[in-house]
Amino acid sequence: MLFSTERGAFTVRDLARDRIWNESRSIRLSRLLVVLFFVALVACDIGGWWLVQFICEMLVHRNPGLGGGYVLLACLYLCSVPAYLLLYDMNRLLRNIQAARVFLPVNVRLLRRISWCCFAAALICLACAPVWYSLLIVTVAAAFVGLIVRIVKNVFEQAILMKDELDYTV
Repeated sequence: MLFSTERGAFTVRDLARDRIWNESRSIRLSRLLVVLFFVALVACDIGGWWLVQFICEMLVHRNPGLGGGYVLLACLYLCSVPAYLLLYDMNRLLRNIQAARVFLPVNVRLLRRISWCCFAAALICLACAPVWYSLLIVTVAAAFVGLIVRIVKNVFEQAILMKDELDYTV
């Protein structure tokens, strides 16, 4: 596939060879996406009642005034707390990576908190799942992401130990 820019033509292979896409742009994109998710979360919190009303009326044909709508609304607002913490910690982690401060204990703590935020959201959704069965999908997804982040945290922890050991050797 051939694309063209002001610098000339390039292919998808060129992207892989860092001619167009590089580490700096990747981190900037990640930080932009964190900000966009933050804006989306604020919008969901502001319009939570209308969002739940739409889901109840249009998708499952339930009355939003019934308990099910309130359970979904409570789940939305309760999950917002770990989501805000998660986005804040992700932004701090990306800022550290952008400043070339990668293998530091503070990043391990941030990854640990991010994983706990995922597990907290999974537990909240699991508690609400008896009323809204579709929240089981969100529960599994959040728990799985928490597990992946936990594994990355363990890798970072081992890398820090190896780096410290190497620093003491030299």
